Amino acid sequence: MFAEERQQLIVGLIYASGRASVTDLAERFSITTETVRRDLATLEAAGSVRRVHGGAVSPDRVSTTEESVLERTVQRQPEKVRIAEAALALIPQGLAGSILIDAGSTTEALAELLSARVAGAAGTGTVPAAGSDAELVVITHSLPIASRLSGQSGIALHVLGGKVRGLTQAAVGQSTVEAARRIRPDIAFIGTNGIHAAFGLSTPDPEEAAVKAAFVHSARRIVVLADSSKLDAETLVQFASLKDLDTVITDMQPSRELATALAEAGVEVLVA
Repeated sequence: MFAEERQQLIVGLIYASGRASVTDLAERFSITTETVRRDLATLEAAGSVRRVHGGAVSPDRVSTTEESVLERTVQRQPEKVRIAEAALALIPQGLAGSILIDAGSTTEALAELLSARVAGAAGTGTVPAAGSDAELVVITHSLPIASRLSGQSGIALHVLGGKVRGLTQAAVGQSTVEAARRIRPDIAFIGTNGIHAAFGLSTPDPEEAAVKAAFVHSARRIVVLADSSKLDAETLVQFASLKDLDTVITDMQPSRELATALAEAGVEVLVA
């Protein structure tokens, strides 16, 4: 295979999955890692890829890139629904406890499924009365999630206040962080823009990162919902290490490097 042909295939792989590692490319094309690095250098000079530690990513995948929650809601919908269904299964039927649902399109899918499940239970007459100790307490700082769960029988909704960030429609700022530090939910379902073997969990915005970090340090159990486009990605601000996590739910097996790091950190991986 000519170098130009191989480089075109490398670009296709990176655009299809978002990134590729040097070792995986070397194995795939039966070439040395030094040859892969030369290929990536050539492709980066042409603007076709952007090199990162251990491999390369598509050129539009930069640390500060962030789409709005409305844009993300319509992307990778089947995968996000499968992840949300797996997350819902972690909330036992009739659980009288508390959960926190972070802002994000996949966590919003979880909120929608939870609302439907509770509504279905209401049809059978098994939903706890409003204000009773048997209600499920749901805490969120997301306006779309709060809207989906507001007024739902069987759910005691608590909304954390703060300055609303338009891009994600979530409350952020010091008041949100302080409110998060004063709670201790049983499970926190956390969204992320990137999950990386070395860098951990990250998001582009410092204020969002501060709120997410407070959630991670407050909850008894941390469950991360991350579709495969977030795997091996690094964005601007780290908010948790892999050792802070209990479970990661995704739609594809993580890369060898990330899977090893998650296993070493004692993190359970569920592939939906």
